[in-house]
Amino acid sequence: MSRPRGRLRAFTDAARGLRVLLATQPHARFHAVASAAALLLGAVLHLSAWRWAAVLAAIALVVVAEALNTAVEFAVDLASPQWHERARDAKDVAAAAVLLASLAALALGLLAFGEPLLHRLGG
Repeated sequence: MSRPRGRLRAFTDAARGLRVLLATQPHARFHAVASAAALLLGAVLHLSAWRWAAVLAAIALVVVAEALNTAVEFAVDLASPQWHERARDAKDVAAAAVLLASLAALALGLLAFGEPLLHRLGG
């Protein structure tokens, strides 16, 4: 009988993790605002289904990368409170993942919004 409670606990823990991410990471808050703006723009432009899929994939990609980057930073800080070259490398590689995800999201955003924006602006 503890199985449903365990699943509920997993969702509760994940929601807490999302709150920690947003409360402690300025970049995560920036991504949240940018995501809301992208969703609003998509609604204004009446994006097609495939364009919505691109926007949602871009948002998910960046948010997941940011969350994993934060988890790596927390774990490295716990395991290596003093400066260490490998700790720096781990954090830098995790940050690179966010950069790569953000660049991919930019490309997806250009594909999703480019034509509708040009059409809307009369181009």
